[in-house]
Amino acid sequence: MRKVPLVDTDIIEFSTLQSPCVYIKGKQMKMAYKYIKECSLSLSTKLIQRGWRRFGHYYSAPVCEACDACQSMRISVNEFVFSKSIRRIMKKNANTRVLVRKPSISPDHLALYEKYHRYMQEKKGWEYYPVNAESYADLYGKGHSSYGYEILYIRDEKLIGVDLVDFLEDGVSAIYFYYDPDYMYLSLGKFSLYKQIEMAKERQLAWIYLGYYVKECDSLNYKAAYKPHQILKNNPSLKEQAIWE
Repeated sequence: MRKVPLVDTDIIEFSTLQSPCVYIKGKQMKMAYKYIKECSLSLSTKLIQRGWRRFGHYYSAPVCEACDACQSMRISVNEFVFSKSIRRIMKKNANTRVLVRKPSISPDHLALYEKYHRYMQEKKGWEYYPVNAESYADLYGKGHSSYGYEILYIRDEKLIGVDLVDFLEDGVSAIYFYYDPDYMYLSLGKFSLYKQIEMAKERQLAWIYLGYYVKECDSLNYKAAYKPHQILKNNPSLKEQAIWE
């Protein structure tokens, strides 16, 4: 572990040992981390542009040996076209209330998070990890500074979806979304992304940073359907230019 001095903050860097990959069966994974207690908007933007992901005070990126399956992907906001099928989903959610505010924790948040992950455990075989108020805060309630928000989706007077995002200098970083499986007919995953695009346009932001696309992972390969998109082609440091194509 080493501490890297910066002008506006301090970064503590470390990495994990190799462990079984959570995305591709039979492969090993290794993650690099940067712990940043007070990360500025500018620095956070630069990290996301270079393939890092924020969860709480931690930024992470894969540094796997002989594997580059995890590809950072972003959508072009200005070139994205709202097709007829997309407009149907938007219309279907006309009675879904959308509330944007700073990240919070409530019994409704925790119950919905639990319900979603139990469902995904049964449907897709996800590893189940119990979460409480403290662990939820570490992942989603801390480190958001001035740019982190939650987008709440409310229907029938109940919380049915939570979207954690960062509004950065050049785009929206999609951190995590979870929803009530009882409302799958609303296509909430897609609807939340379309709302991100609308909000990015309102803020004159150019990109939606989707995190990692992994072709061999069913939980992540759906992202390829969102076009036009770009893939990060290099693994740049903060001092190097990020190349997106």
